[in-house]
Amino acid sequence: MTIQTARLSDPAVRAFVTAVNAHDREGFMRLLAPGATMADDGADRDPAEWIEAEIFATHGRLEVDNESRGGRVLVARHRNDTWGEMRTRRLFTVTQDGRISRFETGQA
Repeated sequence: MTIQTARLSDPAVRAFVTAVNAHDREGFMRLLAPGATMADDGADRDPAEWIEAEIFATHGRLEVDNESRGGRVLVARHRNDTWGEMRTRRLFTVTQDGRISRFETGQA
C-alpha cells in the first residue's frame, strides 16, 4: 500500500518526494544543503548529474511503500523513462535547518 506523500513523517523527505513528483527542479535543489552528497547502490555519485539523469530528464517519480527511522528511510517504487519501475530503498541525512545533506539510494 502506498503512503500518501502528504503523510510522510519527515518534512525534508516529504518535500523531496513532492519536488520529484512535481518535476520541480528549483524546489528540489533548494532542499539540498550546500555540498550535499549522494550514493547510488553504494557508490558515491555526482548529485547534479544523478539528479538530472535519474529524475528530471527522465520524468522520475516516487511512490512510497514504507518509511522508518522517523521518515528518513523509505522503501519506494522509483519510475523513470530509462529504467521503468524499480523498488528502491532511500536513506536521508537531514541537517538541523531541515535541508538534506546526503541521500542514498539502492535497490530494495
